[in-house]
Amino acid sequence: MEILKEISKDKLIIMVTHNPDLAEKYSTRIVKILDGEITSDSKPYTSEDEKEEKRNIKRTSMKFFTALHLSLNNLMTKKGRTILTSFAGSIGIIGIALIFSISNGVQKYIDKVEEDTLSSYPITIEESSIDLSSMIEKMMGEKEEETEEKEDGKVYSTDIMDDMISTISNKVQNNNLAELKKYIEEGNNGISDNANAIKYNYNLKINLYKENTEDGIIRVNPSTTMNAIGMGDMLEARENSSMSSMFSSSMSMSNADVWEEMLDNEDLLHSQYDLLAGAWPEEYNEVVLIVDENNQISDYTLYTLGLKDQKELEDKWKSAQKGETVEESEQTSYTYEELLNLSFKLILNSDYYKKENGLWIDKSDDEEYMKEKIQNAENIKVVGIIKQNEQSVADGMSGGIGYTKKLKEYVINKSNESEIVKEQRENPEINVFNGLKFPNEDEEEFKYENLSAEQKMKLASLSQEDLAKVMETYSENKNSSYEKNLETLGAIDLNNPNSISIYPKNFDAKDNITKAIEEYNQKQREEGKEENVINYTDIVGVMMNSVSNIISTISYVLIAFVAISLVVSSIMIGIITYISVLERTKEIGILRAIGASKKDISRVFNAETFIVGLISGILGIGVTVLLTIPINSLIYVLTGVVVNVSLPPVAGIVLVLISMILTIIAGLIPAKMASKKDPVEALRTE
Repeated sequence: MEILKEISKDKLIIMVTHNPDLAEKYSTRIVKILDGEITSDSKPYTSEDEKEEKRNIKRTSMKFFTALHLSLNNLMTKKGRTILTSFAGSIGIIGIALIFSISNGVQKYIDKVEEDTLSSYPITIEESSIDLSSMIEKMMGEKEEETEEKEDGKVYSTDIMDDMISTISNKVQNNNLAELKKYIEEGNNGISDNANAIKYNYNLKINLYKENTEDGIIRVNPSTTMNAIGMGDMLEARENSSMSSMFSSSMSMSNADVWEEMLDNEDLLHSQYDLLAGAWPEEYNEVVLIVDENNQISDYTLYTLGLKDQKELEDKWKSAQKGETVEESEQTSYTYEELLNLSFKLILNSDYYKKENGLWIDKSDDEEYMKEKIQNAENIKVVGIIKQNEQSVADGMSGGIGYTKKLKEYVINKSNESEIVKEQRENPEINVFNGLKFPNEDEEEFKYENLSAEQKMKLASLSQEDLAKVMETYSENKNSSYEKNLETLGAIDLNNPNSISIYPKNFDAKDNITKAIEEYNQKQREEGKEENVINYTDIVGVMMNSVSNIISTISYVLIAFVAISLVVSSIMIGIITYISVLERTKEIGILRAIGASKKDISRVFNAETFIVGLISGILGIGVTVLLTIPINSLIYVLTGVVVNVSLPPVAGIVLVLISMILTIIAGLIPAKMASKKDPVEALRTE
C-alpha cells in the first residue's frame, strides 16, 4: 500500500453500460464500441492531448529512505542471520583496525623513545671541533691502497698513529658560535623549529656552599667529594684538558658534579619526570632534587650535598689504603620535608676577591672571610623532588640537583656587574690581581727591581700571608691575559657560548636540523665568510633511525594480508544478498506490479547491503576498541613497556566507510539480478 500511494496520484473510474441515459448522466467521456471497434468518441484523443499528457506524466520513483525502511524491515525479520552476516563482514575490519591501533601505539612509543634518546644525545657543536669520523678511520687502519711494491721477506710498518695525529692536527677547527647563536635566535631557520630545546654552554662554574655548619665550610658545587679520596687533582686536570671537551660525551666520570642544568622545555621535562613532592622551579634561585626509579640517592650525592660527612669518607679511604676492614655504612633515609628544607649559598667567582691596598687579593682560603661571605650569600632553595617516570627511556638526570638556565644567566649577569670585573674591563691592559701590565710574548721574567715605587709601597703594607699570595700572583703574571682573568672571574659574554647543544624532537627533526646547518654553512660561503662555517660531529647520526620505517613496512604488509579477509567477507555478503534476492522473488514481483521500477528494486537491495556494511563497520570498530584494553595490559605484562594501543578516530571513520563501500559493491550484482526479474514470473514464484 505504501508503494501504491507513492505511485498512484489520480483516480480513474471506468463504467461499462448499455444504457445511454446513464452514460449521458454520469460520464465525462462516452466511447461507443461495436464489434470491438470504436464507432464514436465524445472527446477524441488528439496529438495535442498526447503532448499535454506527456508533460503531466511524472516518472514514479521510490525514495531512498523508503528503500531503507523496506530493507530494515526485512533484516529485522532475520535478526540472527543479519547479526552473523555483519559479524562475518566485520572480521576484516577488526583485523585492519587492530593493526592500525597497534601500529599507532608502537609508533607513539617509538616517537617517545626518539624524543627521550635525543634528549640524552643532542647535536653538540663545540667551539673547537675535530673530524672524529676521519680520526676513527685512521685508528681502524683504513688507508689508501699502496702502489709501491713491497720486497718479499720483509715486514713493513703501517703509520696509523702518525696518520691519526696528523688528522687531528689538520682537522681541528674553530667555530664561530656567536654568529651561529645569533642566527638560531632569529628563528625561521629550521633549527629552532625542529628542536625541543637548545642549550648554550659556557665555561662557567656555579659555586655553591652548604650553609655554615659545625663541620666548617662545605662546597657542594663544584664537588669536593673526590678530594676526600685523593682524586680531586686528577679530575681537575681532566677538566682543564683542551681535548676533554671534544670527548666529554664518551669520557667516564664526566658527571663528577651532581648539579646539572635542565632542558629549557617544561613539557618535555614533565613528560619524562614525575613530581613526587613540592613544585617545579620557576625562579632562578629554585632547584629540584632528582632521585632514581627506586626513590634513592647515591651516597656520592649525599656526600657532595653535605648530607653525609666527607670526613667519614676520607677516614674510610685511609683505612682501605692501609688494608683495614671498612665497615659498610647503614642505609639512611630522609623525609620529603627534610629534603625540601635544603638550601645552599651561591658564591660568585668575583666574591673570592677582596680589594686591599689597591690590589685584588684571593681570599678563598681565608676561612673567616668565606664564612662571612657565605653567611650573607643568596639562598638557592630545593623546591621540589622529581624522578624519571616509567614511560621515559631517556638517559638523563638521575640523582642530583637540577637547575634552570635562569640560574646560569643570573650568575653570569651578576658576575659581569661585579666591581672587580668592571675594573678589569675598564683596564684591559692591566692585570687587576697585581696591577701589572699583561705580559707580551717577548717580555722578560718578573723582577722586583722592575716595580714602581708605588707598587713596592703597596707590597710593603701587606701582611706576610697576603704578600705571599701577591708574590705568587706576580710569578704567574707571565702566563696571564685579559681573557683568562675574565674567565677566572666568571665574566662571560652570553652571546658567545663555548658549545651549543641542540635537542631534536625526533630523528626526522634531527635530519632537518642537519640540513638547516648545511644551509647556514652554504649561506656563509656565498657571503665569503668562510670563518663562520660550522664543523661538528653528529654522534646521534651513527645511531639507527630506520625503526619507524620498519614498523611502517610491517604494518602495511599485515594490512595487505588482512585486506584479503575483508574482500572475502565482502564476497560472502554478496552471496548472502543473492540468497536474499531468491527468497524475496515474490516480493520483487509485487513491487514491480504496483509500479516499482527496476531502479527501485535495485535501490532496495543496495539499501540492504548499505545497512549490513554500516553495522559491520561499527561492530568492527567497537570490538577493536574493546580489544585494545586487554592488548595494552598484555603488552605491559610481557614486555614491561607501556604502549598506548589505540585506534585513531580518523582511521575508524575511514574503515566504516570502506566497509559500507565494499558491501555495496559486493551487492551490486545481486541487486542488478533482482531488478531484471520478470514481474509475471516473480509473482508466480512460491
